Parts: sequence; C-alpha cells; structure tokens
Amino acid sequence: MIFPVELSKLGNGTVKVSFPDIPNAITCGKNEPHALEMAFDCLLTVFTAYMHDGDDLPQPSRVKRGQKGIEISSMVAMKMAIYQAMKERGLTQGELGTRLNCDARQIRRLLDLDHNSRFDQIETALQTLGLRLAVAIEKAA
Repeated sequence: MIFPVELSKLGNGTVKVSFPDIPNAITCGKNEPHALEMAFDCLLTVFTAYMHDGDDLPQPSRVKRGQKGIEISSMVAMKMAIYQAMKERGLTQGELGTRLNCDARQIRRLLDLDHNSRFDQIETALQTLGLRLAVAIEKAA
C-alpha cells in the first residue's frame, strides 16, 4: 500500500506534505526527506484516529509518474485489513476475540498499528474474517 503525497515548499523553507486520498492528513518537515519521514507518522496517526472513531479506512490511489508516495508496512496493512473486515461484517472486538479464543486485550493489540503483533495471530484473524494473505516479492526501487 503506497499512498501518493503532494509536496509543497512553504515560505520559511519547510516542506508541507498532504495526501490526495486523505484530506485531513497534513504534516511538514524542515526539508523533503524530513517531511517524508513525518508523513509516515502522520498516516499512522490518522489511521489510528479513523479506527478509534469507527470510520472506514481510505485506500490509496495510484502514485503517478514522478510523484512521491508513502509506503505502509505490511504489518500495518494487515492490521488495517482486519479492522476494515470487522467493520464491514459488523463484528466487535469482543466477538472476534471469541472466534479467536482470546481476550479483548489481545484483540486491541492486534489492531494497534504501533504494536508488533505475531504474524501467526494476524494470519489467523484474517482467515477467521474470510481473508487470506497474498505475498509478492518485488525488487526495491
């Protein structure tokens, strides 16, 4: 998952980052590399807020030629998929916990974008929700 970004220089030399797919996600940095670092943190903060509020998570549009993008880690992408599938099915954290035979605390951690969950737990949750993980290995840019 790569979210396209729009970069613009501000009058004081800092660089503003905004996301076409997420209007309320805006950040800045002292230069372009710093701004792009801040953009990743901004995305995690916004996604966490969406999940807390029970909102749908946005999907990225295609990154255009010459445009920069912020790539979401596979761990975050899987957690977002679990959250979105639960939302679409009207499933609460407690209900998923019952299906996975674990307590609500474990489900909260499973959905916490900052928590490094175990891969087997994520895979089991995805399967329980009728999803499967597909992996592709590509050359780095």
